[in-house]
Amino acid sequence: MPFLFRRLTPLLLAALAACQSDPPATTTAPPAAPQQLRDDLGRPLQVAAHPRRIMALAASSTEMLYAVADTATIVARTQVCDYPAAALRKPVVSSYPLDMEKLVALHPDVVFTVEGITSQEDAARLASFGIPVYYQRFTTVEDVFRGLQDIGRILGRQPQARRLTDSLRRELRAVAAATQPRQKPPRVLAITWQDPIYAYGQNTLFTDKIRLAGGQNAVVEQFAQPYPALTREYILKLNPDVLIGGSFGKLDSTFFRNYPELKRIRAYQQRRVYGITGSLMERPGPRVVESVRELQRLLKGK
Repeated sequence: MPFLFRRLTPLLLAALAACQSDPPATTTAPPAAPQQLRDDLGRPLQVAAHPRRIMALAASSTEMLYAVADTATIVARTQVCDYPAAALRKPVVSSYPLDMEKLVALHPDVVFTVEGITSQEDAARLASFGIPVYYQRFTTVEDVFRGLQDIGRILGRQPQARRLTDSLRRELRAVAAATQPRQKPPRVLAITWQDPIYAYGQNTLFTDKIRLAGGQNAVVEQFAQPYPALTREYILKLNPDVLIGGSFGKLDSTFFRNYPELKRIRAYQQRRVYGITGSLMERPGPRVVESVRELQRLLKGK
């Protein structure tokens, strides 16, 4: 056998064996397990480990998402979501009545909403399409901060949520420090509708906000409904120091014209009847401290 052939044969055999051996095994990480959650209503739900398509059915929830989430993951807004301005560039899904077909077509990984905004029947229908609905409930300003942190945890944005809530708590402490101590905080009635007369009840976020601003909710009784209908006799008995629901001139020509007997309340007699920014008052979102600050200015007469 020629010398060169004898030298090459072992090399050829080794190469052949290498070609016939199995390729090295590749390992693929298993998909992350879904998050097993309970929302603020105690409802169990399963949410993707890393939600990539999200939306909200409440204007306040949309504000929260824009404050915490990667905004590229927000797939839509509702017809009433108008803040921040960037939200206006998103497709619109009607929340009332709920446009189920359009929402399902967007395939969100999770939908956020607030108690009382989305019916649980609609939430159950969305769940049947594999779309979980996460309800939030807010009765204190601290609940809003916790809600922002919950969204951060669900979306894997805990640092962003923590920075935001830390900043908001610092702002709130500054507001509280500027609150004038009063032996008798002014009693504030905030109406949401004129005919019939609906008002912010005791078990609403307004009660905590007005307390932090230096006042108190004139509606001290806790009704079954968070926004109870009040009779004129009941309002006369409350005799609030301050009325929120519109400017003095506006309510003088509408509300007090319809209910002239209510001109006897202290708020009207002292012309302490005020309008307020609706989106701040109504939305339990990241602007909640700004809302407290506005109420504080109102109580100071500024």
